[in-house]
Amino acid sequence: MNGMRVFVWQWGRKGAGPRIAVELAKALNTLPHTSAILSLSTGAEVLQAEPKLHNDVPVRTYKNLSSFFMRVLQVPHLLRALSGMLRIVRPDVAICAMPGPLDLVMAMALHKAGVPVVVLVHDAAAHPGDGFIGQIFLQRLLIWLADVPVTLSQHVAAQLEQQWCMRGRHALVAFHPPFAFAAPLKAQAIPFAHKGPVRLLFFGRLLSYKGLDLLAQALTDMEGKAQYICRIAGYGPHSHELDQLAALPNVQIDNRWVPEVQVRHLIAWADALVLPYREATQSGVGAAALAAGRWVISTDISGLAEQFAEEPNVLFCKPDAQSLADVLKQFIKNRPAITPNAQSRQEAEQAWQLMAAQILNGVQKVEAS
Repeated sequence: MNGMRVFVWQWGRKGAGPRIAVELAKALNTLPHTSAILSLSTGAEVLQAEPKLHNDVPVRTYKNLSSFFMRVLQVPHLLRALSGMLRIVRPDVAICAMPGPLDLVMAMALHKAGVPVVVLVHDAAAHPGDGFIGQIFLQRLLIWLADVPVTLSQHVAAQLEQQWCMRGRHALVAFHPPFAFAAPLKAQAIPFAHKGPVRLLFFGRLLSYKGLDLLAQALTDMEGKAQYICRIAGYGPHSHELDQLAALPNVQIDNRWVPEVQVRHLIAWADALVLPYREATQSGVGAAALAAGRWVISTDISGLAEQFAEEPNVLFCKPDAQSLADVLKQFIKNRPAITPNAQSRQEAEQAWQLMAAQILNGVQKVEAS
């Protein structure tokens, strides 16, 4: 695969998808005889966070539902434009970093050009309240067209391989490297350096499946028994669980989309990231917290137990309020020292390189078979 050109695309505007594409492209560019061609939405938030980042193939996508339908009407034009672009950049393989609504158009253009397609599948099924109508159906069509489906855990691979879109194939199982933006700030290199009450952080989409009810009950049971501050940061609908959390004196609710430029500071503020999830396939924010030298307190469910099994700075609890409260109280009381061999920024970048090489090796095996 000497001189391999890898087209990496993700056309979302916010969230983990564009960041994964960026980190994967950076990693590919460090591999011998490999170069990445990065394609992001012109409105991708990551471009603001990294002004020097080069978006090799910018694509105008959509800002809302009405502009999405306008883009759907323009699919024939978009397909012709993408086909023309592929004739210019001439990639050897293409990687979809996270499936989105317009990716079928890109996959069709790649298929027509004879370029093998890799799809990173983060979830085999939609989480309650997450995604959009038809998201999983579109994802399955994309997987059907793909040459190499890749999952980030055995848990997702086992679910995916039961679906018709796999056509009897096995998924290539990779892992979720931490995001490089999560390097800790020098002002607070280790947890508890602030000397004040323990700082707990719940960060991400504020949806019911993420166990906000478990966290609310656990913190209610802890009231008056532990010194802590808990921040709930992220965007989600109004809910009874958020009202419960907001009523607690040591809890701060910040219900809004957190721009990527602020994520690094938010994680560095915390002593521990709390993942009280009722279900999950993997956690990007958990991986980011570990890379930033933070503790992670997580329920021992499916994908999270697999992802964090070998991590020294993770404390597990059962997915119930009492177990979560017990672990939180012990953590606050003991303030354990972080294990020095936690992932550094350099090790995080090396993890992306390992994942990139793993994907390319998987493509090579498919092409040889």
